[in-house]
Amino acid sequence: MDKTVADPATAVAGIEDGMSVMIGGFGGAGSPIELVHALIDRHLATGHPKNLTVINNNAGNGHVGLAALIETGMVAKLICSFPRSADPVVFTERYLAGQIELELVPQGTLAERIRAGGAGIPAFFTPTSFGTDLARGKPVAEFDGRSYVQERWLKADVALIKAETADTHGNLTYRAAARNFNPLMCMAAAETIVQASDVVAAGGIDPEQVVTPGIFVQKVVQVANPAQEEDLNRANAVYPEPAA
Repeated sequence: MDKTVADPATAVAGIEDGMSVMIGGFGGAGSPIELVHALIDRHLATGHPKNLTVINNNAGNGHVGLAALIETGMVAKLICSFPRSADPVVFTERYLAGQIELELVPQGTLAERIRAGGAGIPAFFTPTSFGTDLARGKPVAEFDGRSYVQERWLKADVALIKAETADTHGNLTYRAAARNFNPLMCMAAAETIVQASDVVAAGGIDPEQVVTPGIFVQKVVQVANPAQEEDLNRANAVYPEPAA
């Protein structure tokens, strides 16, 4: 099955109000900037989608990518592990103004909740956060004399993913640290939308090199020269660009 679509706008056209959206990346590494910006463009043109719940490792930086998504007012809730990153001014201002909800999750727990969602494991126990405010209201059990907190799986309606190479069937490879949360999110979402620097014919990726099998991917769009968040922020970029 050929899963390629023409452009990022077509790829994100089915995302609706109130959906949960996983966005890959660890800071700028593996962040699908073009897909996120296409989603912003759609909102500016139609008013939709809005009231999104976004799952990401951090809260965005500067005024591009996830930060721009938040700045546009599209995000009602953010689930992340690191809201205080290099330049989280957009999230910080909206959070202090009561305009966005935050669910703070320890980084390892966030990764495991997403992995559990993809693996069909409804809950698991971890010692992380025991005795802190993050464990408040959650079930606690003792194993071998140590207390553990129950955490629930984390799934999403859509995942926006950045890959290095994809084939037309949706098999994926990643570049170095850009692998981070992306493979887990592919498995945990009902629909996975991928931007890839290179799209090759089916069979064009050595099967031993495939990281994410195509069964977890629904849409692939080629973005040959993807933007890098850190480069955009060093250039003081803003998305969308202010009117002249």
